[in-house]
Amino acid sequence: MQQPAAFGKWRIAAILAALLFGVGQSQADGHAGVPWVASWAAGQIRIDPKDALPAGQDLTLRQLIRTTIGGGRIRLRVSNALGSVPLTITGVHIARAVSPSSSRIDPSTDRTVTFNGVDAISIPAGAEYVSDPVAMGAAPFATFAVSMHFADLPKVQTGHPGSRATSYFAPGDELSAPEINASTVDRWYFLDGLEVVPDQPAAAIGVVGDSIVDGHGVVSNTNTRWTDYLAARVEKDSLAVLNLGIGSNCLSETCIGPSAAARFGRDVLARGGLKYVIILEGVNDLGVLTRDSPVSPQVHHALVARMIGALAQMTARARERGIKVIGATIMPYGGSGYYHPDPANEADRAAINAWIRKPGNVDAVVDFDAMMRDPAQPNRLKKIYDSGDGLHPSPEGYRFMGGAVPLSLFAASKPSGRRR
Repeated sequence: MQQPAAFGKWRIAAILAALLFGVGQSQADGHAGVPWVASWAAGQIRIDPKDALPAGQDLTLRQLIRTTIGGGRIRLRVSNALGSVPLTITGVHIARAVSPSSSRIDPSTDRTVTFNGVDAISIPAGAEYVSDPVAMGAAPFATFAVSMHFADLPKVQTGHPGSRATSYFAPGDELSAPEINASTVDRWYFLDGLEVVPDQPAAAIGVVGDSIVDGHGVVSNTNTRWTDYLAARVEKDSLAVLNLGIGSNCLSETCIGPSAAARFGRDVLARGGLKYVIILEGVNDLGVLTRDSPVSPQVHHALVARMIGALAQMTARARERGIKVIGATIMPYGGSGYYHPDPANEADRAAINAWIRKPGNVDAVVDFDAMMRDPAQPNRLKKIYDSGDGLHPSPEGYRFMGGAVPLSLFAASKPSGRRR
Protein backbone atom coordinates (compact mmCIF):
# COMPACT_ATOMS: atom_id res chain seq x y z
CA MET A 1 0.00 0.00 0.00
CA GLN A 2 1.47 3.33 -1.03
CA GLN A 3 1.61 5.79 1.87
CA PRO A 4 0.84 9.51 1.53
CA ALA A 5 3.85 11.82 1.21
CA ALA A 6 2.99 13.37 4.56
CA PHE A 7 3.32 9.97 6.15
CA GLY A 8 6.92 9.61 4.94
CA LYS A 9 7.87 12.88 6.62
CA TRP A 10 6.03 11.91 9.77
CA ARG A 11 7.75 8.50 9.86
CA ILE A 12 11.23 10.04 9.80
CA ALA A 13 10.30 12.50 12.54
CA ALA A 14 8.66 9.76 14.57
CA ILE A 15 11.69 7.49 14.41
CA LEU A 16 14.00 10.30 15.48
CA ALA A 17 11.69 11.32 18.30
CA ALA A 18 11.35 7.77 19.53
CA LEU A 19 15.11 7.25 19.49
CA LEU A 20 15.78 10.50 21.31
CA PHE A 21 12.93 10.54 23.80
CA GLY A 22 10.91 7.33 23.70
CA VAL A 23 12.92 5.13 26.04
CA GLY A 24 13.48 7.84 28.61
CA GLN A 25 9.82 8.84 28.57
CA SER A 26 8.72 5.23 29.04
CA GLN A 27 11.00 4.82 32.03
CA ALA A 28 9.96 8.16 33.53
CA ASP A 29 6.30 7.16 33.32
CA GLY A 30 7.01 3.80 34.88
CA HIS A 31 5.74 1.61 32.04
CA ALA A 32 7.54 -1.40 33.49
CA GLY A 33 5.87 -2.87 36.55
CA VAL A 34 2.92 -0.46 36.66
CA PRO A 35 -0.18 -2.33 37.92
CA TRP A 36 -2.47 -1.48 35.02
CA VAL A 37 -6.05 -2.72 35.38
CA ALA A 38 -8.53 -2.73 32.51
CA SER A 39 -11.52 -0.46 33.18
CA TRP A 40 -13.24 -0.76 29.78
CA ALA A 41 -12.78 -3.16 26.88
CA ALA A 42 -14.52 -4.46 23.77
CA GLY A 43 -14.21 -7.69 21.79
CA GLN A 44 -12.84 -7.19 18.29
CA ILE A 45 -13.96 -8.59 14.93
CA ARG A 46 -13.45 -7.70 11.28
CA ILE A 47 -16.06 -5.06 10.47
CA ASP A 48 -18.48 -6.01 7.73
CA PRO A 49 -17.78 -3.85 4.63
CA LYS A 50 -21.28 -2.34 4.79
CA ASP A 51 -20.54 -1.11 8.32
CA ALA A 52 -17.01 0.18 7.66
CA LEU A 53 -15.96 3.81 7.81
CA PRO A 54 -15.26 5.42 4.39
CA ALA A 55 -11.96 3.96 3.20
CA GLY A 56 -9.18 6.12 1.80
CA GLN A 57 -10.45 9.28 3.46
CA ASP A 58 -8.98 11.93 5.75
CA LEU A 59 -11.26 12.06 8.77
CA THR A 60 -11.54 12.29 12.53
CA LEU A 61 -13.42 9.63 14.49
CA ARG A 62 -14.66 10.44 18.01
CA GLN A 63 -15.81 7.50 20.14
CA LEU A 64 -17.37 7.49 23.60
CA ILE A 65 -16.46 4.87 26.20
CA ARG A 66 -17.26 4.53 29.90
CA THR A 67 -14.96 3.41 32.69
CA THR A 68 -16.07 0.96 35.36
CA ILE A 69 -13.35 1.72 37.93
CA GLY A 70 -11.21 4.84 38.32
CA GLY A 71 -7.53 5.57 38.62
CA GLY A 72 -4.86 8.23 38.69
CA ARG A 73 -3.52 7.60 35.17
CA ILE A 74 -4.92 6.01 32.04
CA ARG A 75 -3.76 4.47 28.80
CA LEU A 76 -5.45 3.17 25.65
CA ARG A 77 -5.23 -0.06 23.69
CA VAL A 78 -5.71 0.29 19.92
CA SER A 79 -6.24 -2.70 17.65
CA ASN A 80 -5.54 -3.67 14.06
CA ALA A 81 -5.97 -7.34 14.98
CA LEU A 82 -8.24 -8.16 12.03
CA GLY A 83 -6.66 -5.73 9.57
CA SER A 84 -4.92 -6.74 6.35
CA VAL A 85 -2.54 -3.76 6.02
CA PRO A 86 -0.86 -1.41 8.51
CA LEU A 87 -3.23 1.01 10.25
CA THR A 88 -1.86 4.56 10.25
CA ILE A 89 -3.28 6.90 12.89
CA THR A 90 -1.86 10.42 12.66
CA GLY A 91 -3.13 11.57 16.04
CA VAL A 92 -5.11 10.47 19.10
CA HIS A 93 -6.67 12.66 21.80
CA ILE A 94 -8.68 11.84 24.89
CA ALA A 95 -10.96 14.15 26.87
CA ARG A 96 -13.85 13.94 29.25
CA ALA A 97 -17.17 13.90 27.41
CA VAL A 98 -19.92 16.26 28.47
CA SER A 99 -22.52 13.47 28.23
CA PRO A 100 -22.78 9.87 27.01
CA SER A 101 -24.88 10.98 24.03
CA SER A 102 -22.98 13.95 22.60
CA SER A 103 -19.68 14.53 20.79
CA ARG A 104 -19.04 17.61 22.97
CA ILE A 105 -16.00 17.48 25.23
CA ASP A 106 -14.64 19.57 28.08
CA PRO A 107 -11.74 21.30 26.25
CA SER A 108 -9.81 21.86 29.49
CA THR A 109 -9.41 18.07 29.77
CA ASP A 110 -8.22 17.47 26.19
CA ARG A 111 -4.96 15.49 26.15
CA THR A 112 -2.73 14.20 23.37
CA VAL A 113 -2.16 10.44 23.53
CA THR A 114 1.30 9.30 22.46
CA PHE A 115 2.77 5.94 21.53
CA ASN A 116 6.44 5.40 22.29
CA GLY A 117 6.74 9.14 22.80
CA VAL A 118 5.28 10.24 19.44
CA ASP A 119 1.85 11.43 18.36
CA ALA A 120 1.26 9.11 15.40
CA ILE A 121 1.50 5.37 14.90
CA SER A 122 1.44 2.71 12.23
CA ILE A 123 0.07 -0.54 13.67
CA PRO A 124 1.00 -3.68 11.70
CA ALA A 125 -1.77 -5.93 10.43
CA GLY A 126 -2.76 -8.36 13.16
CA ALA A 127 -1.23 -6.27 15.97
CA GLU A 128 -2.49 -4.27 18.93
CA TYR A 129 -0.66 -1.30 20.46
CA VAL A 130 -0.76 0.23 23.92
CA SER A 131 -0.35 3.96 24.44
CA ASP A 132 1.98 5.77 26.78
CA PRO A 133 0.46 6.68 30.15
CA VAL A 134 -1.71 9.81 30.12
CA ALA A 135 -1.51 12.02 33.20
CA MET A 136 -5.26 12.20 33.55
CA GLY A 137 -7.45 10.92 36.34
CA ALA A 138 -10.49 8.76 35.70
CA ALA A 139 -13.48 8.46 37.99
CA PRO A 140 -15.65 5.34 38.03
CA PHE A 141 -18.37 5.45 35.36
CA ALA A 142 -16.84 8.48 33.65
CA THR A 143 -17.48 8.92 29.92
CA PHE A 144 -14.40 9.65 27.82
CA ALA A 145 -14.23 10.83 24.23
CA VAL A 146 -11.38 9.25 22.27
CA SER A 147 -10.66 11.07 19.02
CA MET A 148 -8.53 9.54 16.25
CA HIS A 149 -7.37 11.24 13.06
CA PHE A 150 -6.73 9.13 9.96
CA ALA A 151 -5.13 10.44 6.77
CA ASP A 152 -6.07 7.35 4.77
CA LEU A 153 -8.37 4.73 6.29
CA PRO A 154 -7.87 1.13 5.14
CA LYS A 155 -10.73 -0.89 3.69
CA VAL A 156 -10.44 -3.77 6.15
CA GLN A 157 -11.22 -2.45 9.60
CA THR A 158 -11.12 -3.94 13.10
CA GLY A 159 -13.81 -2.96 15.58
CA HIS A 160 -16.90 -3.75 17.60
CA PRO A 161 -20.20 -3.34 15.74
CA GLY A 162 -22.48 -3.76 18.76
CA SER A 163 -21.29 -0.74 20.73
CA ARG A 164 -24.70 0.49 21.93
CA ALA A 165 -22.88 3.83 21.96
CA THR A 166 -22.82 6.55 19.30
CA SER A 167 -19.57 7.43 17.51
CA TYR A 168 -19.00 10.56 15.43
CA PHE A 169 -16.84 11.18 12.36
CA ALA A 170 -16.11 14.20 10.19
CA PRO A 171 -13.63 15.19 7.44
CA GLY A 172 -10.22 16.59 8.37
CA ASP A 173 -8.38 16.97 11.64
CA GLU A 174 -10.94 17.67 14.39
CA LEU A 175 -8.98 16.11 17.26
CA SER A 176 -9.37 19.10 19.59
CA ALA A 177 -12.74 20.34 18.38
CA PRO A 178 -15.08 21.04 21.33
CA GLU A 179 -17.81 19.31 19.34
CA ILE A 180 -17.87 17.43 16.05
CA ASN A 181 -20.70 18.29 13.69
CA ALA A 182 -20.55 14.91 12.21
CA SER A 183 -21.97 11.78 10.75
CA THR A 184 -22.90 9.25 13.40
CA VAL A 185 -22.79 5.49 13.71
CA ASP A 186 -23.43 3.14 16.62
CA ARG A 187 -20.21 1.15 16.36
CA TRP A 188 -16.66 1.26 17.74
CA TYR A 189 -13.59 1.04 15.52
CA PHE A 190 -9.98 0.14 16.41
CA LEU A 191 -10.46 0.97 20.10
CA ASP A 192 -9.78 -2.12 22.18
CA GLY A 193 -9.45 -1.00 25.80
CA LEU A 194 -8.84 1.64 28.44
CA GLU A 195 -6.66 0.80 31.44
CA VAL A 196 -6.09 2.69 34.66
CA VAL A 197 -3.56 2.77 37.47
CA PRO A 198 -6.00 2.37 40.36
CA ASP A 199 -5.59 4.28 43.61
CA GLN A 200 -6.02 1.05 45.59
CA PRO A 201 -5.73 -2.68 44.83
CA ALA A 202 -8.18 -3.54 42.08
CA ALA A 203 -9.01 -6.30 39.63
CA ALA A 204 -11.17 -6.96 36.58
CA ILE A 205 -14.02 -9.32 35.77
CA GLY A 206 -14.13 -10.29 32.10
CA VAL A 207 -17.49 -11.39 30.68
CA VAL A 208 -17.25 -13.28 27.40
CA GLY A 209 -20.32 -14.15 25.38
CA ASP A 210 -22.65 -13.40 22.48
CA SER A 211 -25.43 -10.85 21.96
CA ILE A 212 -26.93 -11.55 25.38
CA VAL A 213 -23.68 -10.22 26.90
CA ASP A 214 -23.20 -7.60 24.17
CA GLY A 215 -26.63 -6.14 24.98
CA HIS A 216 -28.94 -6.87 22.05
CA GLY A 217 -31.94 -4.56 22.30
CA VAL A 218 -30.33 -2.07 24.67
CA VAL A 219 -30.99 1.56 23.67
CA SER A 220 -27.77 3.28 22.64
CA ASN A 221 -25.99 5.49 25.18
CA THR A 222 -28.05 4.23 28.14
CA ASN A 223 -25.52 1.73 29.57
CA THR A 224 -28.21 -0.76 30.55
CA ARG A 225 -26.61 -4.08 29.57
CA TRP A 226 -26.69 -6.64 32.37
CA THR A 227 -22.95 -6.21 32.76
CA ASP A 228 -23.51 -2.49 33.44
CA TYR A 229 -25.80 -3.38 36.34
CA LEU A 230 -23.20 -5.80 37.64
CA ALA A 231 -20.50 -3.12 37.35
CA ALA A 232 -22.55 -0.75 39.51
CA ARG A 233 -22.72 -3.42 42.23
CA VAL A 234 -19.00 -4.31 42.35
CA GLU A 235 -17.33 -0.92 41.82
CA LYS A 236 -17.24 -0.32 45.59
CA ASP A 237 -14.99 -3.39 45.81
CA SER A 238 -12.61 -1.96 43.17
CA LEU A 239 -13.72 -4.49 40.57
CA ALA A 240 -13.98 -3.51 36.92
CA VAL A 241 -16.43 -5.29 34.61
CA LEU A 242 -15.33 -5.80 31.01
CA ASN A 243 -18.04 -6.59 28.47
CA LEU A 244 -16.42 -8.90 25.91
CA GLY A 245 -19.60 -10.05 24.22
CA ILE A 246 -19.97 -10.08 20.44
CA GLY A 247 -23.38 -10.32 18.80
CA SER A 248 -23.98 -13.61 16.93
CA ASN A 249 -20.69 -14.99 18.23
CA CYS A 250 -20.30 -18.72 18.93
CA LEU A 251 -18.49 -20.69 21.60
CA SER A 252 -16.72 -23.26 19.40
CA GLU A 253 -18.16 -22.81 15.91
CA THR A 254 -17.45 -20.24 13.21
CA CYS A 255 -20.29 -17.70 13.35
CA ILE A 256 -19.72 -13.92 13.55
CA GLY A 257 -16.12 -13.11 14.42
CA PRO A 258 -13.63 -15.60 15.84
CA SER A 259 -15.22 -18.13 18.20
CA ALA A 260 -14.95 -17.51 21.93
CA ALA A 261 -12.35 -20.28 22.12
CA ALA A 262 -10.31 -18.66 19.34
CA ARG A 263 -10.44 -15.11 20.72
CA PHE A 264 -10.11 -16.03 24.39
CA GLY A 265 -6.40 -15.20 24.63
CA ARG A 266 -6.58 -11.80 22.93
CA ASP A 267 -9.99 -10.57 24.07
CA VAL A 268 -9.98 -11.99 27.59
CA LEU A 269 -6.73 -13.29 29.06
CA ALA A 270 -4.64 -10.34 27.86
CA ARG A 271 -6.65 -7.82 29.92
CA GLY A 272 -4.82 -5.98 32.67
CA GLY A 273 -5.63 -7.10 36.21
CA LEU A 274 -8.02 -9.87 35.12
CA LYS A 275 -8.95 -11.95 38.16
CA TYR A 276 -12.30 -13.47 37.17
CA VAL A 277 -13.99 -14.53 33.93
CA ILE A 278 -17.68 -15.26 33.37
CA ILE A 279 -18.46 -17.38 30.30
CA LEU A 280 -22.03 -17.08 28.97
CA GLU A 281 -21.99 -18.42 25.43
CA GLY A 282 -23.28 -21.26 23.30
CA VAL A 283 -26.87 -20.55 22.27
CA ASN A 284 -25.78 -19.61 18.75
CA ASP A 285 -23.78 -22.84 18.33
CA LEU A 286 -26.91 -24.78 19.33
CA GLY A 287 -29.32 -22.74 17.24
CA VAL A 288 -27.31 -22.53 14.02
CA LEU A 289 -26.85 -26.30 13.95
CA THR A 290 -30.47 -26.97 12.93
CA ARG A 291 -31.75 -23.57 11.87
CA ASP A 292 -32.00 -24.55 8.20
CA SER A 293 -32.55 -28.31 8.46
CA PRO A 294 -32.45 -31.18 10.95
CA VAL A 295 -29.21 -33.12 11.53
CA SER A 296 -28.44 -36.62 12.72
CA PRO A 297 -27.96 -37.58 16.39
CA GLN A 298 -24.27 -38.08 15.64
CA VAL A 299 -23.94 -34.46 14.50
CA HIS A 300 -25.72 -33.27 17.64
CA HIS A 301 -23.36 -35.35 19.77
CA ALA A 302 -20.29 -34.01 17.97
CA LEU A 303 -21.37 -30.39 18.52
CA VAL A 304 -21.90 -30.94 22.24
CA ALA A 305 -18.45 -32.53 22.46
CA ARG A 306 -16.85 -29.55 20.70
CA MET A 307 -18.63 -27.06 22.93
CA ILE A 308 -17.64 -28.87 26.12
CA GLY A 309 -14.10 -29.15 24.78
CA ALA A 310 -13.98 -25.39 24.20
CA LEU A 311 -15.27 -24.65 27.70
CA ALA A 312 -12.75 -27.06 29.23
CA GLN A 313 -9.85 -25.52 27.32
CA MET A 314 -10.86 -21.95 28.17
CA THR A 315 -11.12 -22.97 31.82
CA ALA A 316 -7.70 -24.60 31.80
CA ARG A 317 -6.06 -21.58 30.15
CA ALA A 318 -7.58 -19.20 32.67
CA ARG A 319 -6.75 -21.35 35.69
CA GLU A 320 -3.09 -21.56 34.78
CA ARG A 321 -3.01 -17.77 35.08
CA GLY A 322 -4.73 -17.79 38.47
CA ILE A 323 -8.03 -16.55 37.02
CA LYS A 324 -11.26 -17.84 38.53
CA VAL A 325 -13.67 -19.26 35.93
CA ILE A 326 -17.40 -18.73 36.47
CA GLY A 327 -19.57 -20.73 34.12
CA ALA A 328 -23.00 -19.33 33.27
CA THR A 329 -25.62 -21.80 32.11
CA ILE A 330 -27.18 -21.29 28.68
CA MET A 331 -30.65 -19.78 29.02
CA PRO A 332 -33.75 -21.31 27.37
CA TYR A 333 -34.64 -20.25 23.85
CA GLY A 334 -37.57 -22.52 23.08
CA GLY A 335 -39.68 -19.54 22.03
CA SER A 336 -37.20 -18.37 19.39
CA GLY A 337 -38.78 -18.04 15.97
CA TYR A 338 -35.31 -17.55 14.50
CA TYR A 339 -33.83 -20.83 15.75
CA HIS A 340 -37.10 -22.79 16.32
CA PRO A 341 -35.37 -25.43 18.48
CA ASP A 342 -36.74 -28.96 18.84
CA PRO A 343 -36.32 -31.56 21.62
CA ALA A 344 -32.90 -32.57 20.26
CA ASN A 345 -31.65 -28.97 20.59
CA GLU A 346 -33.06 -28.82 24.10
CA ALA A 347 -31.22 -32.03 24.97
CA ASP A 348 -27.99 -30.47 23.69
CA ARG A 349 -28.52 -27.40 25.88
CA ALA A 350 -29.25 -29.60 28.89
CA ALA A 351 -26.03 -31.56 28.30
CA ILE A 352 -23.90 -28.39 28.16
CA ASN A 353 -25.56 -27.00 31.28
CA ALA A 354 -25.07 -30.28 33.13
CA TRP A 355 -21.34 -30.10 32.37
CA ILE A 356 -21.17 -26.51 33.62
CA ARG A 357 -23.01 -27.41 36.83
CA LYS A 358 -20.89 -30.48 37.59
CA PRO A 359 -18.51 -29.61 40.46
CA GLY A 360 -14.92 -29.19 39.39
CA ASN A 361 -15.47 -28.48 35.71
CA VAL A 362 -15.46 -24.72 36.37
CA ASP A 363 -14.73 -22.86 39.59
CA ALA A 364 -18.23 -21.46 40.19
CA VAL A 365 -21.61 -21.30 38.46
CA VAL A 366 -24.18 -18.58 37.74
CA ASP A 367 -27.29 -20.57 36.88
CA PHE A 368 -29.03 -18.14 34.53
CA ASP A 369 -30.99 -21.06 33.08
CA ALA A 370 -32.65 -21.76 36.41
CA MET A 371 -33.15 -18.05 37.17
CA MET A 372 -34.58 -16.96 33.82
CA ARG A 373 -36.76 -19.89 32.71
CA ASP A 374 -40.52 -20.11 32.94
CA PRO A 375 -41.35 -22.76 35.58
CA ALA A 376 -44.38 -23.83 33.57
CA GLN A 377 -42.35 -24.11 30.32
CA PRO A 378 -38.69 -24.68 31.26
CA ASN A 379 -37.55 -24.50 27.65
CA ARG A 380 -38.73 -20.86 27.46
CA LEU A 381 -37.75 -17.59 29.09
CA LYS A 382 -40.05 -16.24 31.77
CA LYS A 383 -42.35 -13.77 30.05
CA ILE A 384 -41.23 -10.73 32.07
CA TYR A 385 -37.61 -11.45 31.13
CA ASP A 386 -38.31 -12.11 27.42
CA SER A 387 -37.73 -9.29 24.92
CA GLY A 388 -40.42 -10.85 22.75
CA ASP A 389 -38.17 -12.83 20.43
CA GLY A 390 -37.87 -15.83 22.76
CA LEU A 391 -34.09 -15.53 22.78
CA HIS A 392 -32.89 -12.18 24.14
CA PRO A 393 -33.72 -10.72 27.55
CA SER A 394 -36.00 -7.72 27.96
CA PRO A 395 -34.81 -4.56 29.76
CA GLU A 396 -36.19 -6.10 32.95
CA GLY A 397 -34.39 -9.33 32.12
CA TYR A 398 -31.04 -7.55 31.80
CA ARG A 399 -31.67 -5.69 35.06
CA PHE A 400 -32.48 -8.96 36.80
CA MET A 401 -29.39 -10.72 35.43
CA GLY A 402 -27.07 -7.94 36.58
CA GLY A 403 -28.57 -8.10 40.05
CA ALA A 404 -28.66 -11.89 40.26
CA VAL A 405 -24.92 -12.60 40.01
CA PRO A 406 -23.85 -13.48 43.58
CA LEU A 407 -21.20 -11.03 44.77
CA SER A 408 -19.77 -13.78 46.96
CA LEU A 409 -18.21 -15.19 43.77
CA PHE A 410 -15.72 -12.34 43.83
CA ALA A 411 -14.87 -12.44 47.52
CA ALA A 412 -12.77 -15.59 47.57
CA SER A 413 -9.50 -13.79 46.95
CA LYS A 414 -8.42 -10.21 47.43
CA PRO A 415 -7.77 -8.22 44.24
CA SER A 416 -4.05 -7.89 43.63
CA GLY A 417 -4.04 -4.91 41.28
CA ARG A 418 -1.29 -6.59 39.25
CA ARG A 419 -1.29 -7.13 35.52
CA ARG A 420 -1.20 -10.79 34.55
